[in-house]
Amino acid sequence: MTTTTISGISILACKYAVGEKSVPNESLADLGCDPEWIVKRTGIQQRFHIGPEQATSDLAIEAARACLDAANVAPEEIDLIVVGTMTPDHFTPSVANLVQSALGCNAAAIDLNAACSGFVYSLITASQFVKTGCSKRALVIGADAMTTVCDPQDVKTFPLFGDGAGAVLLGPAGESDAANEPGVLAYELGSDGDQASCLLVPGGGSRQPLSHDVLSERLNFLKMDGRTVFRWAVRLIPTAINTMLDQSGLQLDDIDLIVPHQANVRIIDAAIDSMGIDREKFVINLDRFGNTSAASVPIALSDAIDDGRIEPGKVVMMLGFGAGLTWGSCLFRW
Repeated sequence: MTTTTISGISILACKYAVGEKSVPNESLADLGCDPEWIVKRTGIQQRFHIGPEQATSDLAIEAARACLDAANVAPEEIDLIVVGTMTPDHFTPSVANLVQSALGCNAAAIDLNAACSGFVYSLITASQFVKTGCSKRALVIGADAMTTVCDPQDVKTFPLFGDGAGAVLLGPAGESDAANEPGVLAYELGSDGDQASCLLVPGGGSRQPLSHDVLSERLNFLKMDGRTVFRWAVRLIPTAINTMLDQSGLQLDDIDLIVPHQANVRIIDAAIDSMGIDREKFVINLDRFGNTSAASVPIALSDAIDDGRIEPGKVVMMLGFGAGLTWGSCLFRW
């Protein structure tokens, strides 16, 4: 058995921000979207969209500032910023660069693109910087403005997504009992590039640069094979949970909370049914936010903290999955 632990890491705070426009299902009826179909097939009742003057970095900056305020940490203390996103403001500079500038800190700043798995990938990346002493205060953000890459004419895809950002602040853990030391108890990062075409934005990159043809064929928007992705995700969640248990040596009863990517309530329900897990163990808030891609796990995490569901010593599983196809799972002791 391979054990992947990153002990001695603490999550000091977690906060989120969303687009300025609340969009209930009924508001999408003019686009040809059936409000009842959306709820029945996904569990989503509303989502938030960015306004005309907003971009991904604005959401990331707002979440970052709220996170630092909650931790009572000054921006000057931040020495690393890792942003998981698939919808950067620009090809370059990175969203992380823009966050660094807005905060006014002297920090290394990088973006990481693993789509809906981006936050977990970013969390594990930053945790290793903190563990090795290369970072004292690392800001990890999952942020996506999915409405910028979703086709409003695609009535099966456009209603699924919302815009948001979630930020956590990492730092070294203080003195603690070794048996209950905070940090990553186990993690797995994976990918299956053979299924890349299942979730793909074909145009706008170096393969198919923006052109009149790309725009007229709407290839600058996300294309999704929903049925294939659904079946893959339903299989993935139980496998990922069991992998975390095998690596950590824990039992399912030892896990206090499971925070999955908020893609579709039917995916989560299928995992609950197949494993016989108490639904109360899961954090589910996609009814209010929709699928916010890399932001969904930290937004749900922040919700759980605010609701008093996460306290020191609790063991929390985070699980992201999406385009790539990629997945990232993590067991974290608070």
